[in-house]
Amino acid sequence: MLSLRSVHFDNRIPNWRTNLMLLNHNVLVLIIDGKVKYTINDRTVVGEKGELLFIPVNSLRAGENYDGEHQKFTVLFNHDEEDSEELPIFRQSQFCKCKIRNFEYFKHRFEKLYLEVVGDGKFTRYFVNGILQELVGMAAREFELVEVTPVKLKLANELQKYLVAHYRQPIHIDELAALIHRSSNYTISMFREVMGISPIQYIHLLRMKEACNLLTNSDLSVTEISNYLGYYDHSYFFRIFKKYTSMSPTEYKHSGSSPPSLQLF
Repeated sequence: MLSLRSVHFDNRIPNWRTNLMLLNHNVLVLIIDGKVKYTINDRTVVGEKGELLFIPVNSLRAGENYDGEHQKFTVLFNHDEEDSEELPIFRQSQFCKCKIRNFEYFKHRFEKLYLEVVGDGKFTRYFVNGILQELVGMAAREFELVEVTPVKLKLANELQKYLVAHYRQPIHIDELAALIHRSSNYTISMFREVMGISPIQYIHLLRMKEACNLLTNSDLSVTEISNYLGYYDHSYFFRIFKKYTSMSPTEYKHSGSSPPSLQLF
């Protein structure tokens, strides 16, 4: 289980520097602006705007401003053996850096985590745990995508945009394949390689996210929401909703729950 140690926002601090130390936690860094120079196990690394850095526990790390001041979010956290089994970044225990795709979304989630921690509001622990898991999961996916070819990334992004725009409509794999001029089998395997789920699973995620929103913030009945999202077999909608939220739509509506952090990006 992931456990948060602290969250920091460095906002253009003059002469910023952190001394060389052996880390007893993991560090996840998002560079918002400027550049940062790190020394990690005798290796010099420069992080730039839009880059995500993962520095694993037991690393020797020092850091300082590079070519002026910078802005960044830094998340310090620990993980357990179960996390190591599920996420390669923990098993490999190596420094990672990459240019992320959805910078604005990452920035929003880091900022939300920081505000929850410093605000210490009601139910903070639940928000913090959910956002931390989401960030680490997204980071793990981004680092794996470094190995994915640019062509596959481009095709998957085309399909993702199409699905986001048409998720309420009936979607067939052959029409997605035609959209990118590939076979149906290639389309499914390529999308799963890049996104971690199949195109159909992605559609269900989009629909469930909207279903949670409508159940919480509208007066629509469960049947009306089911129809709106393209589930004309209402029993099927109930089964899918319970699969993704562990509650029936009716239970969710009466619970007053916040929409879950389903991974859509």
